[in-house]
Amino acid sequence: MKDETKIHGNDSWLLRIQDYLSEFVYGGIDGSVTTFAVVAGAAGANLSSSVIIILGFANLIADGFSMSVGSYLSSQSARENYEKHKKVEYWEVEHMPEEERREIRDIYRKKGFEGPLLEQVVAKITEDKERWVDIMMKEELEMMQDTKPPLLMASVTFLSFILVGFIPLLIFVYEYIKGIQTEQAFLISCVLTSVAFMGIGWLKSLVTQTNRIKSILETLLLGASAALLAYLVGNFLENVVT
Repeated sequence: MKDETKIHGNDSWLLRIQDYLSEFVYGGIDGSVTTFAVVAGAAGANLSSSVIIILGFANLIADGFSMSVGSYLSSQSARENYEKHKKVEYWEVEHMPEEERREIRDIYRKKGFEGPLLEQVVAKITEDKERWVDIMMKEELEMMQDTKPPLLMASVTFLSFILVGFIPLLIFVYEYIKGIQTEQAFLISCVLTSVAFMGIGWLKSLVTQTNRIKSILETLLLGASAALLAYLVGNFLENVVT
């Protein structure tokens, strides 16, 4: 009994944070990939640590803000779209009740209800307008109301972008603060970022309920591919321009 309670408690906790966790993963992946790509490109072009810090932080703030705005607008638009269709359904229930009642009947007939039972279901659903509209939104339009606050979702995206995206820059900031120069700075950044990728991949597996090893490897491959392309482009341009 204790084990079952513990499992259900963990499931409940995971369900409560899963929507926000997915947004955190989304922002974290983009933050780490794009920032590390900037670092790799700058390293490929043999730019100094100070330049890498400037480019990295400019990317963190600008792209992080852009992503959070995109998340906010997307969430807000989804809410507004849902409310728009909900108003239409209320209007149709008010002014076209028989047609809407027939649609309810058709929906539940396809689910296997028939005869007196079907009519009882239709009567029960249509006796309450809110229930009626809610069923039409879910069954006819296949739309679910998003209860997550858009501003909170945007904040989670921005926070994860900044936190995880800062990891590739960590060694360069450390060098700047300490006033030292590390020959293996880019290698250290690669190692730290790989750990970040693995962490984000693990979190992604919780959100998508997929194999953890597969999720971690996919995230590593994504980040490594972006970094390699950026490094090669930076190295190529450094040779061409200079």
